[in-house]
Amino acid sequence: QVQLVESGGGLVQAGGSLRLSCAASGSIFSLYTMNWYRQAPGKQRELVAAITSGGSTNYADAVKGRFTISRDNAKKTVYLQMNGLKPEDTAVYYCNAKRLMVDSWGQGTQVTVSS
Repeated sequence: QVQLVESGGGLVQAGGSLRLSCAASGSIFSLYTMNWYRQAPGKQRELVAAITSGGSTNYADAVKGRFTISRDNAKKTVYLQMNGLKPEDTAVYYCNAKRLMVDSWGQGTQVTVSS
């Protein structure tokens, strides 16, 4: 298993930026596909961005062109750079690691975007 700890959430005005970090420990971080999900009140959890072990990325349509996912395997950390934030981006953001039978989640970090 891999343990995940998110940080970097907070309150920001619309149009602002935040960078989320997710520090991993325990297993071979570089082999995992790393994902960022979010869950807004009353809504289902949704995939925001993903990055594979090879560095390929994928984004939800709602965040394309505004968010960037990246990873630093030496630091065992995945990042989510969020620019041009909108009130509809308000949610708890979760880091997720997947590989074979492993599916690990962090505790989440709150992002609130004020209009």
